Amino acid sequence: MALQEKTDTITLPVLGMTCAGCASSVESVLARQPGVESASVNYATQKVKVIYHENTIQPAGFQKALQSVGYDLILDAEADSKQEEAQHTAYNALKKRLIASALLSMPVVIIGMFFMDIAYANYIMLLLTAPVVFYFGKNFFVNAYKQATHGRANMDTLVALSTGIAFLFSLFNTFYPEFWHSRGLHPHVYYETAAVVIVFIMLGKLLEERAKSGTSASIKKLMGLQPSTVILITDTAEQEININDVVPGNRLLVRSGEKIPVDGVVYAGESYVDESMISGEPVPVAKLTGDRVFAGTINQKGSFRFTAEKVGHDTMLSNIIRLVQDAQGSKAPVQKLVDQVAGIFVPVVMLIAVLTLGIWLLIGGTNAFANGLMAMVTVLVIACPCALGLATPTAIIVGIGKGAAHGILIKDAEALELSYKVDAIVLDKTGTITAGKPEVTLMEWEQGLFSEDQDLFEQIFMAMEQNSEHPLAAAIVKQFERDQVRPVSISAFKSLTGKGVSAYYEDKPYFAGSHKILAENNQEISSHLAEQAKLLQEQAQTVIYFANGQHVLAVTAISDQIKPGSKAAVLALKHQNISVYMLTGDNAQTAAAVAADMGIVDFKAEVLPTDKAVFIEKLQQEGKVVAMIGDGINDSQALAQADVSIAMAKGSDIAIDVAKITLISSDLQQVPKALKLSKLTVKTIRQNLFWAFIYNLIGIPVAAGLLYPINGFLLNPMIAGAAMALSSVSVVGNSLRLKFANLNT
Repeated sequence: MALQEKTDTITLPVLGMTCAGCASSVESVLARQPGVESASVNYATQKVKVIYHENTIQPAGFQKALQSVGYDLILDAEADSKQEEAQHTAYNALKKRLIASALLSMPVVIIGMFFMDIAYANYIMLLLTAPVVFYFGKNFFVNAYKQATHGRANMDTLVALSTGIAFLFSLFNTFYPEFWHSRGLHPHVYYETAAVVIVFIMLGKLLEERAKSGTSASIKKLMGLQPSTVILITDTAEQEININDVVPGNRLLVRSGEKIPVDGVVYAGESYVDESMISGEPVPVAKLTGDRVFAGTINQKGSFRFTAEKVGHDTMLSNIIRLVQDAQGSKAPVQKLVDQVAGIFVPVVMLIAVLTLGIWLLIGGTNAFANGLMAMVTVLVIACPCALGLATPTAIIVGIGKGAAHGILIKDAEALELSYKVDAIVLDKTGTITAGKPEVTLMEWEQGLFSEDQDLFEQIFMAMEQNSEHPLAAAIVKQFERDQVRPVSISAFKSLTGKGVSAYYEDKPYFAGSHKILAENNQEISSHLAEQAKLLQEQAQTVIYFANGQHVLAVTAISDQIKPGSKAAVLALKHQNISVYMLTGDNAQTAAAVAADMGIVDFKAEVLPTDKAVFIEKLQQEGKVVAMIGDGINDSQALAQADVSIAMAKGSDIAIDVAKITLISSDLQQVPKALKLSKLTVKTIRQNLFWAFIYNLIGIPVAAGLLYPINGFLLNPMIAGAAMALSSVSVVGNSLRLKFANLNT
């Protein structure tokens, strides 16, 4: 039996793609190569994933195949950085071409509309329009040719045809006006039409390029969580090495404030580690011998040594990066619909234009060729895709502006397209429902025997917490500062990791910490404080005890408070028949307490980033359109997986970058407004597309001469050009109506 040939999978950046049609071309070219099982392009991330037989073909073969049709691949180790550089360069080049084209087009429009009779008007417009069409706009023609070689057509084909025909027709009329004069017709020119189309479509391309250029920003920031060097512990010394040289089994040192380089297990030392990027919880976790640590998390005060277990692409951080990349690039923008329609629309328009000339030649009578040629050109001019190209970006621009005015930042058309369809919303707890900052909610002191010394005890308690490395100590110190308590001088301070702290004041011992410190030091607690502590724990609040060596003097409750508008937001979403879910890395007791307070029935506790993404994927498989709202690095996978991702502006940069919508105020009550804005914006986009197509459905038959046998009316190309411009104005005007929309639900 023959052995099955080994397959491999590789993901590579693609250069030269400008539309969804290009992505389809790249897929088809690669899929035809021998040894390739499948090729899938993520147009959003400008990357292609290829599954191939490595014994038959290598990535260099993919590159050669794509280069032959005008595209390219980046193969070297720095592919991501080179892709980002290429995107940045392309964006800047397009911006410069747009500015130059606009500056040259303005005088052309002014002359064409108001000063056609000045001396040498046609020649002036020719000189100004030629560089706009054939230099600054050459990419449209190049891309249209690429599509034609694969039997496809897209927006670039429409632009190239309409502007090319308009320019060539105008060029002929400029140098040979007598051709029309001899037939009793006026030789109109349409230079302004060709120039303005290039400028408007270029504007739409710029908006798309800007969106694409930012896709790698969140990935870059995630990668930045991993240090470039580590401290390797050998039998003889400690030495600094590159992180890429770390292998499983290496013993590594992490000092205070440093990022943990790889996944591993602590074998010496103890500290607190900020794992918010994984759990989303603001309180750092105590790490003792035998505990696991993860790449990208941040060590707090203290140092420890650990054994590397997972390195490179196997770490949890690398897995987060990989999942974000896959989910982020798996969706197509609204503009893809326009490209798909254009693929059918362009051949139809071309066929109609040719048929128009043919029919005129057959039954046109006198001046059949002149009228037929004029009608054919009019069809191509009136079928210009200007309104079609503006339909989506103008509505997006106005919608984004409207959202920004209400504290809602919307990144792209995809978020606008899907938000109003949302029927399930997944909420992170910490930083989304709650404030994400632990605060003291209650400090209950023992009354009676120790009341007269409470002021002194407060000063001792504050002094101990000021010296403590525990993250919750800061909340207690902050509360004392509000109460204007001043610490006293203490001695023999000692930190007991996972338990609390101890110190002496005037040779008397004092303790502060969890219930463990009470048990180990035989501290007595009154029934009143014991009952209070039990009640606070049932409410999922963290309880800190303060004792003087014999008796518990006070219990302090610390919790992450629910934001004022969170309850109202959840209630509003339920009234819209949207299912609300809560996922958190916090413990089950705290999660249950918050969910009950919020009125949320469906919740899960102690979930990892991957668990959140899997949960959302499961909802999507059930047919739900899912929105994820989060604020932390740990939410980035879930945000990328969701159909609509919403981040809090006060959250992490990664969450904000991955999310398609950002709430500036971090107020959940903005979510219903965002959903309504989505509905209004999508309605506007659809209206724009509808009128753009209706304009062509009505205009093209009239331009072809449909009314000529009835009333002798033959549409003049100049009027066709004006109608084309009017269609663009109508689309822009319709989009501007969004400015005055009411977003209150």
